[in-house]
Amino acid sequence: MTNAADRFDAVLTTPFGPFGIETDGERVLELVFLPPDAAERSPRNALARRTAGQIEAWLEDPDRPFDLPLASRGTDFQRRVWSQIASVARGQTTTYGTIAVRLGSAARAVGQACGANPFPLIIPCHRVVAATGPGGFAHARSGHLMSAKQWLLAFEAAR
Repeated sequence: MTNAADRFDAVLTTPFGPFGIETDGERVLELVFLPPDAAERSPRNALARRTAGQIEAWLEDPDRPFDLPLASRGTDFQRRVWSQIASVARGQTTTYGTIAVRLGSAARAVGQACGANPFPLIIPCHRVVAATGPGGFAHARSGHLMSAKQWLLAFEAAR
């Protein structure tokens, strides 16, 4: 049986849990919050090594920008949502509803686009919350994904 984490070119052990890096060698294809039991994996290629290094540097200084070649992903609407998310400063949050108003859409659609974000940390979807609480994270409302969101928000707020 193949382990689902086998598709990743690196799996980092981070304070918010295992974090997968998938590349095609030239572009980052996806970054993924993995279940707590996912095994660490050393980078398999130069881009995975570079990506891992930038994530580790971000953990030291969350104001440090990422400079990675990202694969073109998502629908036009998703990319518009992700652009809005990318403008939220570290230590700040915005709501699904606020982004929805800016885009002439619905909060639920914004939430779905947030959940489909292939580049968390780089596009900081953890900074988007519900009007009445933390909302969801990566299509989850509990478990390790929500724990990661809470850790990221607290980490950034404390820096």
